[in-house]
Amino acid sequence: MPSDFLLKTMNAAHRLLISASGGRLGHDAMGMPVLELTTVGRKTGQARSVMLTAPLREGDAYVVVASRGGDDTHPAWFLNLRDQPDVEVALKGGARQPMRARIADPATRAEMWPKIAGKYRNYAGYQRRTEREIPLVLLEPRA
Repeated sequence: MPSDFLLKTMNAAHRLLISASGGRLGHDAMGMPVLELTTVGRKTGQARSVMLTAPLREGDAYVVVASRGGDDTHPAWFLNLRDQPDVEVALKGGARQPMRARIADPATRAEMWPKIAGKYRNYAGYQRRTEREIPLVLLEPRA
């Protein structure tokens, strides 16, 4: 499974692509919008940002998948928002918008997962690699 170093390197490369292209590239991946999620580190209390794809949109909410490439452990960003659900989201290099992260309950996940895994087969493959149920997270605008 991907190491923390590899994941951080991939994120840095993604940011470099966006920067080097003047924002023309990197805001879309495999037909999914890419967003920058900023959480509060559960151990450090510092802002932590990660680039993620959002394979589903439900009303005003963006849905992200805490897959970590099918690893048996949750990604750090998921653990951070689980402890502190007030997050910020930026799209296409825009300003960060305050949002609230909500982990999909079992019924919501059961409804959304087939839509995501059916359209983006990589997520179905990630789920087959791990025994943990990969969480879905709704990023909803804060009122």
